Amino acid sequence: SHILIQGFPIAFLGYKQKVKDIVQGALFPEVGLHDGVGHAGGVGGLVIVRDLDLFSYCESCLLPFQLKCHVGYVPSGQRVVGLSKLSRVADVFAKRLQAPQRLADEICSALHHGIKPAGVAVILECLHIHFPNVESVLLDSKHQGWVKVLVSSCSGVFGNENADAWSDFLGLLKFRGVTVDRTLTRDSVNQSWCPSNSSSMAKISSELVAANPEMVAAVASILRSLGEDPLRKELVETPSHFVRWLINFENTKLEMKLNGFACGISDLLKPNGEISSRNNEQMHSELNLSFWSQCEHHLLPFYGVVHIGYFCPKGINHLGKSLLQSIVHFYGFKLQVQERLTRQIAETVSSILGGDVMVVVEANHTCMISRGIEKFGSNTATIAVLGRFSTDPAARAMFLRSIPDDTTSRIL
Repeated sequence: SHILIQGFPIAFLGYKQKVKDIVQGALFPEVGLHDGVGHAGGVGGLVIVRDLDLFSYCESCLLPFQLKCHVGYVPSGQRVVGLSKLSRVADVFAKRLQAPQRLADEICSALHHGIKPAGVAVILECLHIHFPNVESVLLDSKHQGWVKVLVSSCSGVFGNENADAWSDFLGLLKFRGVTVDRTLTRDSVNQSWCPSNSSSMAKISSELVAANPEMVAAVASILRSLGEDPLRKELVETPSHFVRWLINFENTKLEMKLNGFACGISDLLKPNGEISSRNNEQMHSELNLSFWSQCEHHLLPFYGVVHIGYFCPKGINHLGKSLLQSIVHFYGFKLQVQERLTRQIAETVSSILGGDVMVVVEANHTCMISRGIEKFGSNTATIAVLGRFSTDPAARAMFLRSIPDDTTSRIL
């Protein structure tokens, strides 16, 4: 439980912050135009802050989710609020256990009461990681790694979806490539949001959860320590969902499959012709092998792709993609650090092939965005080189050139 709680004080600071303290000292007089035509500043002109990158924690499964927040308001009473406060108010509610629609509603309501404008509009683009279980990822190579929803909330002059204020707001968002359907239904968002409620996750044995009541009780105690009520209807299943998530990394079955890799390896590597020298070797590569793992320091997911390069003499069948993907999944579905994951994959492939292997792992870490440093868009790359790759810069360069330039943009 120490590991579970380690990152929580920073992640849930929103429970200790009050919107009134943020907004009260940041309201400024702005008279605007009295004699001109139209609206400006403190007498009715729209103010919008776009592309606020935030994170929150899903109340259903306790996993972090990313969100991009767009906030607009129409000032009244000849006063405006410091623009940075819009972001800070949004962050107060984001740093709590949340669901997308409630988060949007709480931000909107808090700004409406704190600023007393003519109206407020909030749009959130939310991304929830859809972490697969072991069985599903082995069967579905095209697993979709994210669930995306878009929600909105409004007050005052934005209350009518046909109002000019909405048209202006949405028009300004289109400059950022955001297209919003104002007919979003709240029920559909709530039903389709968290993957822990999906049928695929429900297939994970409920008996395993029932057999670990101490784990369930520990998660419930963490919820209470945040000031939440574990019996609140939205949180009743949360401890079980989180325990199912941890059981995802119980990998006995996967380890049995890895032990079976030795069967048939001699056939895979059977020479089809005479091997005379290293000059006859060819470099083979398998790129963009997906992986999913969990950081052992923070119990938060990280995910990405693995690229594997290796030399085989001409006339020897190269390893199949499915075999390498299985090795990647075997080491991914554990409590891990990326550096160790990279080394373990390289050593295992090397033990099968007998030496010349290079592995590059590119990953996104949710602990980088959801606690402490909060660096959105960061990506971590690690490299392991064995055999010829460790002594031949030209071989390393050749393999690195084979990795597509757009790999990062396609990491799940």
